[in-house]
Amino acid sequence: MRTEQVLFWTAVAFYGLSAFSYIMGFIAKSERLFVVGLVGAAVGFLPHTASIGVRWVQGGTSPFITIAESITLGVWVSVLLYVIVELSAKRVRALGVLVVPVAFVLIGWAGTLRTGISTAQLAPALQSGWLWVHIVGATTGFSAVLVAAGLGLMYLLRQDKQGGIYDRMPDPKALDDLSYRFVVGGFTLYGVMIVSGAFWANQAKGTFWNWDPVEVWSLISWLIYGIYLHLRITMGWRGQRLAIYSLVAVAAMIVSYWGIPFGMETFHSGFRIEH
Repeated sequence: MRTEQVLFWTAVAFYGLSAFSYIMGFIAKSERLFVVGLVGAAVGFLPHTASIGVRWVQGGTSPFITIAESITLGVWVSVLLYVIVELSAKRVRALGVLVVPVAFVLIGWAGTLRTGISTAQLAPALQSGWLWVHIVGATTGFSAVLVAAGLGLMYLLRQDKQGGIYDRMPDPKALDDLSYRFVVGGFTLYGVMIVSGAFWANQAKGTFWNWDPVEVWSLISWLIYGIYLHLRITMGWRGQRLAIYSLVAVAAMIVSYWGIPFGMETFHSGFRIEH
């Protein structure tokens, strides 16, 4: 087995341990298991980073060409953001109850789609600075709304409950406000992804919009979060309704990112490359 594969599956194993710890911590209402979950995710992040680096260096191709690589990179950014949030705000230990199991399932799925390291290169028409802006906007935007959904789940767990781990969580209003801030960030970054993707497509294919299924679903996902902001800012929604909305919305985001490219042949299924 190649070094890159060993590193990748080591990361998957640690993320699995972390997800198990979080789920059991939730069932047993044990903050110690939440800490174990955080440590497991942080440790798993190291071989995860190394596997992406090794694959990038050996193949010489940006690490997001295939669906498997795209999922792997998206999970990497999500785990990074989640660990930063956890370390900067100790009272959100339960955040990992949603974030880590989702990350584990996604990276496990990526493992089933992985192929050997390819040395093929992007076609010159696809090599653009807009591509990097597009990828950064996509991965960080997804990570932000995933964290927002995790905070929404914490809100649902926290409301009207006291004692034990619940007393060590932020109050519901603080969770609601923090989730909103991450949605704003995700919405903005997702907008950056769409705009930069349009400029990149124009350079590559001579048109800003092609009605590619991924493009359409990306727009739908962006509008879904736009509706979230409208409901909060204009309609005055708060609390439980928005927490549930954020959980449903992140599922739509995952479908638009990887479900559509996996289910049908699109430009985003894998970029054309030259050998």
